[in-house]
Amino acid sequence: MNVSFNQSTTLTSPERDKSGRLTPGQADIGHQPPGHDTPVERFAYDNLIVRNFAVATVIWGIIGMLVGVLIASQLFAPAVNLNNQYTTFGRIRPLHTNAVIFAFVGNAIFMAVYYSLQRLCKARMFSDALSKIHFWGWQLIILSAVVTLPLGFTTSHEYAELEWPIDIAITLIWVVFGINMFGTIIKRRERHLYVAIWFYIATFVTIAVLHIVNSFEMPVSLFKSYYLYAGVQDALVQWWYGHNAVAFFLTTPYLGMMYYYLPKMANRPVYSYRLSILHFWALIFIYIWAGPHHLLYNSVPDWAQSLGTVFSIMLIAPSWGGMINGLLTLRGAWNKVREDTVLKFMVVALTAYGMATFEGPMLSLKNINGIAHFTDWIVAHVHVGALGLNGFLTFAVLYWLIPRMYRTPLYSQKLLNAHFWIGTLGILFYAVPMYIAGFTQGLMWKEFTNESVLKYPTFLETTLQILPMHKMRAIGGGLYLIGAILMAYNLFKTMAVGNLVVNEEAEAHALSKVYKPTGSDTFWHRWIERRPFQLLVASLLTILIGSMVELVPTFMVKSNIPTIPSVQPYTALEVQGRDLYIREGCVNCHSQMVRPFRSETERYGEYSKAGEFVYDHPFLWGSKRTGPDLHREGGKYPDSWHYHHMNEPTSMSPGSVMPPYPWLITQQLDISNTSAKLNALRKVGVPYDDQAISYANDDLKIQADQVSARLAKEGIKVKSDREIVALIAYLQRLGTDIKKMETTDK
Repeated sequence: MNVSFNQSTTLTSPERDKSGRLTPGQADIGHQPPGHDTPVERFAYDNLIVRNFAVATVIWGIIGMLVGVLIASQLFAPAVNLNNQYTTFGRIRPLHTNAVIFAFVGNAIFMAVYYSLQRLCKARMFSDALSKIHFWGWQLIILSAVVTLPLGFTTSHEYAELEWPIDIAITLIWVVFGINMFGTIIKRRERHLYVAIWFYIATFVTIAVLHIVNSFEMPVSLFKSYYLYAGVQDALVQWWYGHNAVAFFLTTPYLGMMYYYLPKMANRPVYSYRLSILHFWALIFIYIWAGPHHLLYNSVPDWAQSLGTVFSIMLIAPSWGGMINGLLTLRGAWNKVREDTVLKFMVVALTAYGMATFEGPMLSLKNINGIAHFTDWIVAHVHVGALGLNGFLTFAVLYWLIPRMYRTPLYSQKLLNAHFWIGTLGILFYAVPMYIAGFTQGLMWKEFTNESVLKYPTFLETTLQILPMHKMRAIGGGLYLIGAILMAYNLFKTMAVGNLVVNEEAEAHALSKVYKPTGSDTFWHRWIERRPFQLLVASLLTILIGSMVELVPTFMVKSNIPTIPSVQPYTALEVQGRDLYIREGCVNCHSQMVRPFRSETERYGEYSKAGEFVYDHPFLWGSKRTGPDLHREGGKYPDSWHYHHMNEPTSMSPGSVMPPYPWLITQQLDISNTSAKLNALRKVGVPYDDQAISYANDDLKIQADQVSARLAKEGIKVKSDREIVALIAYLQRLGTDIKKMETTDK
């Protein structure tokens, strides 16, 4: 790679042509009016914080991908967990998602922002101390996830599994990041806020809102809490959060990175400045409305489902506008793309972004969603974006940044090229088998014979059919991991050869306090581009509109959540069993939502009603069926079946890929916090009275003795104080309230 080691940090201010495009060769964007008489100031960029986040990105990326390969292997070879309760799929699947999202991608975002923001503002970061607090605080948060998630301390909310003390820490560190970012913008020496900064600001404010609203929890102990919301409300809040965590953590900051780093890499202007304006505002306005498309055919109100579908379809326009703006930036530079592997990473990243943002709206159509939801099709879709956009764009930025900060060429071009092709093959070997598996699942689940009965009545038939695809997926993930390891070796050898420029000297004119706009500078959008707090407020209002329309009616209008008289709160033992279900991560493989399809009601029973979940803190509808739905599990099998199934799944379901859970049989149930749990649930709306809370453990022991006695009649001797007893009590309760109502009606 041809690297210029005399990179200018004081580029002259760019001009734009009539279309609003930047003139060629200007990639660091700012505007200082000609003829100003402000003095030239000397300062230094902080490259140390950028390097630290870069190293963390590489290390956590490899760890997160390694865990991903481990859990992928468990889906066809459960023995990979070594029969250890701390490494089962259910416990470490959230460790994988948190590691790749918040550790790998999160550190990459901070790396890219700290480098680009300083140069776009022509100012050192506001505070070196805040930079250090941000870095080490974020790493400690990640380490806390590494410790707590395998131990089973989880809220079960997807992408938000960390318990309440860690949520508070995330809030504090995010505020530190925001102060440092806005402090830098305030002391900038460039009047104009380039488009990348808009995306950074929108990311900051939206993630803050999402995290705070989704984290309202009632603590029981240091690592146990219950969500304020229940059932339908909880589902809407979670997928308002979950969808927009993907939007504003995995997408918008990466679009900001694209707008800065792609022109720098290609030495070309952004194709259309005006398109970037349209892209930004349309994207952040529309994205926030689309969360309910994760809940189609579920128990949320129809109006919310329709709202999610409509805005998801609309998302195609701004998403593809951004992709087109990026790809057309390379117009006239395709010869350079063929020669520069770093640009190849960028092209694949943008292409994957285009594919994922076309497929996402298509999956929100009800006829497609009815087949795809709960299948591996969704896994393929998610990973096209994650491996393609987030992974490859991160790799490109790392390869571009490290040689510049260390003032030395990349250690090995051959390793760079090998990484690109191995990583690309990894994506293909991952995604294609998952698409095939998803199509297979969706069609097999719905197929009927000529006699109008399910052709594949047992869930296991589908599982066995797709095992070869899961093996291919693990190979693809392994290839992608090998590519990342090659990158790590290449970058660390580059660092070893060069010397980090810790404080990179720069100079720029001070920002003029008196400025009269002239010519093209009067373009209407200039008003907000040069006012960071107005941009912050405008971004906040833009995302709050959709959020309030989506969430407020469900919380304010009681009729939106109809109640069912026969639905009662869980007993004390069932609460403990439900918490064990959450601890073991069962929701990662099993849904509790029977959709109103004939194929599902034939297989599982009566479709799920919104009123059945009014006491569920949190909701456990799930987002993937690696195993069958469990919402009508209660009374379907005798207690002994569940005992044997948890102890050795293949004894009840030959060929099952579910791991055994023998520790549930030997471990004593902790009932020291039963009353505290019921009291916390009462505070969030579950109608437990004083007597139920005071005598919680007495009632628990009575029901536990009953379960133990039933097991004894079936030839199984197990103490009533074992965890398996509580879990069986919970599983036998699922879906039975509706049966009680039907009996009463008769």
